[in-house]
Amino acid sequence: MLFWRVPAPNEALLISGSKRRKEETQFRIVTGHGSFVMPVKQQARLLSLALREAEIVEECITNQGIRLNVRAVAAFKVGDDQASIANAARRFLSEQDRMEILVGRVFAGHLRSIIGGLTVEQIIRERDRVAQEVKDGSHGEMEKLGIVVDALEIQEIEDSSGYINNLAAPHAAAVASQARIAKAQAELEAAQSELEAAATKAQYERDMAIKQAGYRAETEQAKARAAQAGPLTEAQASQEVIAQQTALAQRQAELAAQRLEADVRRPADAEAYRKRTIAEADRDQSRFTTEAEAFRKRTMAEAERDQARLAAEAEAYRQTTLADAQAQTVLVQADAEAHAERSLAQGQADANRARAASLRQGNQELIAADRLMENLPAIVEAAARGLAGANLTVLNGTQGVSEVVAGLVGQGMSILELLKNAAANGNGNVPSQVTEGRGANGALGSGGGVADLN
Repeated sequence: MLFWRVPAPNEALLISGSKRRKEETQFRIVTGHGSFVMPVKQQARLLSLALREAEIVEECITNQGIRLNVRAVAAFKVGDDQASIANAARRFLSEQDRMEILVGRVFAGHLRSIIGGLTVEQIIRERDRVAQEVKDGSHGEMEKLGIVVDALEIQEIEDSSGYINNLAAPHAAAVASQARIAKAQAELEAAQSELEAAATKAQYERDMAIKQAGYRAETEQAKARAAQAGPLTEAQASQEVIAQQTALAQRQAELAAQRLEADVRRPADAEAYRKRTIAEADRDQSRFTTEAEAFRKRTMAEAERDQARLAAEAEAYRQTTLADAQAQTVLVQADAEAHAERSLAQGQADANRARAASLRQGNQELIAADRLMENLPAIVEAAARGLAGANLTVLNGTQGVSEVVAGLVGQGMSILELLKNAAANGNGNVPSQVTEGRGANGALGSGGGVADLN
């Protein structure tokens, strides 16, 4: 029909002039089916959705400052959704033939930006990364334009400075060197194989010549033996006779040597062994005697040294013990004298008090006690002198001295009791125990007497 329009599968029909709601586009988009277009009131235009190709040739500078000529190809098309078709229609509907140029410029700008942040090595080794970054960087702009990028490929990278060739030079040189080395090794192996083959051939020829010479020598020898069979037999017989005579002479020499061994050498060896054994025994005996004497002297010296040390220790201990005993004796004598003086003073005081009391009361007993008190200092003094002149050994120190002095005081008190008894009996005679220096408990002391009370 005249007013019925049907777009192709790779086209979109854009119908403008109809009333549209505000939220919709100002024109209607038809794809995949036909639509009626009212004449005069509506207008229909076609937008191609076919695949397009944009060739990009751009001079870029890497982050190393190297200029590169990059050639890339981008495959793109208008998107199939309504928004992409509407965006592309507003921008390219009247300039669809210039769409490749515009899209190529956008890709060229992003390509320069991406390559400017990479090195030549990264660009060469990671072309897919460069292409993907270009696609990702231009995605927003392509979406605004309604373009969908199907593929972006970097086809060629050239530089006018020869940097890429220089990068490849070491690898090419290494490959060429490896090739030359492999060729040289192959030639060397071939030469070695040829030399081994030649050596094997020469050795085979030498062995063959040696065998042939051996065969000829054997033949000549057989002929010579045949010609000299008679003389050779006589010579062999003579050699056998000489050999027998030589063996006989050798046997006789061995027999003479055995006789010499039995008659002379062995007795001489036995005598030498006997003398050597006796000499070694004498030497060992002398050494043992010397060592025994040295050990005896060393033992005696050690014993004398130990005896001297023990004697010195014993003498030191004796001197120390004597000094301790003398000091103890002096201490005991001093304590005895001091105690005697204290007892004498105490006795005088007691006598004075008793005398005063007896004089006041006229008591005969007290008078006798007074007489005793008068003579008591002489008694105690005599006892002290006897104790001081005595050779006493006190075993328990100060306690022993106290016990001796206490014994003396006890004897004095016993004498006092005797005097009291005598006074009580009415006679003024001093008992014989007192005049003899004896108390009720025994002797006052050794080596001294007691003064007479009268």
